[in-house]
Amino acid sequence: MERRLLSWVIASTAFLFIYISLNGMFGPPKPPQPDPLIDQAEVAADLDALPGADSDPQLEAVEVDIEEEARPTKTAWQTLGSYDAESGYRMLVYLNNRGAGIERIELTERNKKGRLRYRRVDVQGGYAGYMALEDSLDQAGPKINVIGPATPVALATSQQTGIPDGLQVGDRITSVKGKSTPDRQAFADALEKIEPGTKVTVTVLRGLETELAEEATDEEAPESPDGIGVELAFDIELTEHPLDLIRLSSRGGEDEIPGNLDRLSCLMTLSQVAGRQLADSETELASLPSQHNVIWDVEEQPASTTGEQQATYRLPVSKAALQKLKAEPVELIHRYTLGKGSYLIDMEVGIENKGEKDQNLAYRLDGPNGITLEGWWYSNKISPNFGGAGARDILYKNSGSGDVLWGTYALIKERRKKEGPPAKILFSPDDPESERELNFIGVDAQYFTVAYVPVEEPFFKEYTRAAATLVCDEALLPKHQERAANTSFYLDSKQLAIPAGETVMHKVRMFAGPKQETLLAAYGLSDAIYYGWFPMIAKPLQAILHFLNNNITFNYAFAIVLLTLMVRMLMFPLGRRAAMHAQKMQELAPQLKAIGEKYKDDMEGRLKAQRELQQRAGFNPLSGCLPMFIQLPIFIGLYRCLSVDIELRQAALSPSWQWCSNLAAPDMLYYWGDWMWEYMSGRGTGWLGPYFNILPMLVMLLFLAQQKMFMPPATDEQTAMTQKVMTFMTLFMGFLFFRVPSGLCIYFITSSLWGIAERKLVKKSLPPKAEGGGALAYSTPSGPTGNGSDKSEGPKSFVDRMKERIANEPPPALRPDKRKRPNVKKKK
Repeated sequence: MERRLLSWVIASTAFLFIYISLNGMFGPPKPPQPDPLIDQAEVAADLDALPGADSDPQLEAVEVDIEEEARPTKTAWQTLGSYDAESGYRMLVYLNNRGAGIERIELTERNKKGRLRYRRVDVQGGYAGYMALEDSLDQAGPKINVIGPATPVALATSQQTGIPDGLQVGDRITSVKGKSTPDRQAFADALEKIEPGTKVTVTVLRGLETELAEEATDEEAPESPDGIGVELAFDIELTEHPLDLIRLSSRGGEDEIPGNLDRLSCLMTLSQVAGRQLADSETELASLPSQHNVIWDVEEQPASTTGEQQATYRLPVSKAALQKLKAEPVELIHRYTLGKGSYLIDMEVGIENKGEKDQNLAYRLDGPNGITLEGWWYSNKISPNFGGAGARDILYKNSGSGDVLWGTYALIKERRKKEGPPAKILFSPDDPESERELNFIGVDAQYFTVAYVPVEEPFFKEYTRAAATLVCDEALLPKHQERAANTSFYLDSKQLAIPAGETVMHKVRMFAGPKQETLLAAYGLSDAIYYGWFPMIAKPLQAILHFLNNNITFNYAFAIVLLTLMVRMLMFPLGRRAAMHAQKMQELAPQLKAIGEKYKDDMEGRLKAQRELQQRAGFNPLSGCLPMFIQLPIFIGLYRCLSVDIELRQAALSPSWQWCSNLAAPDMLYYWGDWMWEYMSGRGTGWLGPYFNILPMLVMLLFLAQQKMFMPPATDEQTAMTQKVMTFMTLFMGFLFFRVPSGLCIYFITSSLWGIAERKLVKKSLPPKAEGGGALAYSTPSGPTGNGSDKSEGPKSFVDRMKERIANEPPPALRPDKRKRPNVKKKK
């Protein structure tokens, strides 16, 4: 029976591998992936593809006597914060006047050693700075649209006399280290192969555009005689890639998936005017021009002085469209403020009634989207929901339901049920007041979160509806990559009665930063950290690891090793006892084999004889499992720490190695995603992932070595089959744990090496066996020598005492159904 079971398992596994392989080679092709090169026009196309972007045909017949003012058409970028380590800012924010939204947030805080405290763990190449590069049809090189303060490109050293340092808006990058860069993807590929800290030469074309940047002068960008621009060379010192906490999906790198759309964060639109109200399924009012895709007026530019930086945007809503609705003129206002030493962006959003009559108005404020996807294909985000968590979940808390998390999978499922946006209405005006008392709402990643929190009150009072949304085309999402779908939310304000000439402003504070307990607690976001069912184990382990790292090892990898050694030292008495019992098991193997042969056809008698032998020998077969059960909470707690603790993210085995540079991720020794089969190396679709990891292989080899060295010899065919299955399962576990965090592998390696050394040490401390004692089988009643006497002198060994007891064992009683009835004669 056992052989048939093992054959069935092997055949089923082989069939599964063959099926997956053939399906990958001959199956239907995947949906075509959109071109990742995207400019602002394509961002607008993504917005127009969503419901609510068309005009209302019922209003086209209404005559309009107002001449519409032409709106600006040139997209411009503004920045808040700085990349400079000495500036005091913790982030660099890129704003876009097309929609007045946030395009990108980079965390620029440094640690004590001057390195980025939070960098992108999936990018090993150098970083020159975000420039919103835009490709052109002439392939002259990607055009620079924005230069962040103190970024490497802003500090580039000019190789020409009389040309100031720093690249400028409007420059076109033509080459990196002599290699041509016709588009921005070629530029990104060139930097990916260069290590941070390297100084490279970059050439640009300046003066190619007919309109230069406003701050450029004739001396800064001289024209060539033929009008084709001047080629300039600059030296740029690359840095590590900062964590882009918010970014466009097309700029996300290899971790991004098809189907996610580009959309700016924190967009604002008019949701109620002249009795018309924006529906739940709409993105904007159909009777008004898009406010998401129009150029807003930049009322206040960010100042470069110390202290707070502020950017204010204002948009006059189309007067002609408002006249069709018989509404008064309206203007929208959106203001961003960033202070030093903070992860907060204070926003003020409002409506100004520019008409001569009072109006009932309302607005909709979108949430952030495009949150970092780092490690979504290997990470294990802990979720309170049985359905599991995604890479970008919607987390909110109100006075009624408490904290609630809507995972990405659940949102996709809800969206497909409704066949239209939004994915899930979180609360509405008809719900009880406690459900509308919103404490916070945000998009939650594994180690970071971006959330709206009230400024002064414990909960928002300005909003009557909230909904979770998907910023993607769910039909294009790959089946096994839905976890990485782009999610967001929106808030609908209550109806605002605004008098003529008055303005109503609401304050919203956005937290965009790491999930540190003390930091989140200061803003009421403690519920964003969830340890699962084992906080009582994970939190003490986390505190011990932090203490060891900060005071003894100064390296989390060594702290894990030291923690493992401390646990095993405390367990040494139990481990020694388990090793002694394992040794006894090996010594009892011949007697157990003899019992098995004697009771070959009597299972009940065999088990009874084995139990009696173990009791006389003082051997408990379950005692060897006690150290394993004690270590299980340590394993679970450490796994929870690696999944939650932000300090273990980006902690490296060695700061000078790129290998194993993140203990919360696989060690990623070698990238094989460009040649390995997709069903093995795909992100989310493959068994192993795009990297070969050496540490899980070492763990598997140590487990196999332990089995080979210390597993007692098989006493019968069934035991031999069990041992073969255990060996097969160990190999299979190597595949299952191939993507576990490297910190967990370090724990297993340290614990296994300690276990091997402990068994060797205990084996030497045991009394020596009597000569030939280990080879004698189940003895006859005459004793070990066959004549009832023991010729050995001195104290008897453990094996000799066991054989004497077995030899004097009375014959087992027959079962009742085997006994003969007594021959009793009946009386006459």
